[in-house]
Amino acid sequence: MLFFDGALGLIFLGVWIFCIIDVITTPDNQCRNLPKIAWLFIVILLVDIGSVAWLVAGRTWNGEPRRPLAGTPARPGQRPKASNPDDDEEFLASLRSRAEEQRRARDAQPKDEPERPLDEA
Repeated sequence: MLFFDGALGLIFLGVWIFCIIDVITTPDNQCRNLPKIAWLFIVILLVDIGSVAWLVAGRTWNGEPRRPLAGTPARPGQRPKASNPDDDEEFLASLRSRAEEQRRARDAQPKDEPERPLDEA
């Protein structure tokens, strides 16, 4: 019997911590019925009752993710942002053009003049 009391206490503690974090991370425009700061005080002060109240009356359960996943456009028609520089075509194109400009500048330099190291600018 003592095991169930301890396990139930851990479950309530986990739900309470989840609700505190959820209230903090939920955007202001997605809080229902009360301002976000009021929900935070309710969840912190009225531990179990406040947590259940937040889950039932404060949080929106519309099923949409709060933030778009990495690599997916945030809005229709918006280009997905590359998560890695190697995946970003614009970045790679700018590197190629910069390297080409440096090659042209190096080739245009007179051959009798020795090349200077980059740190002696």
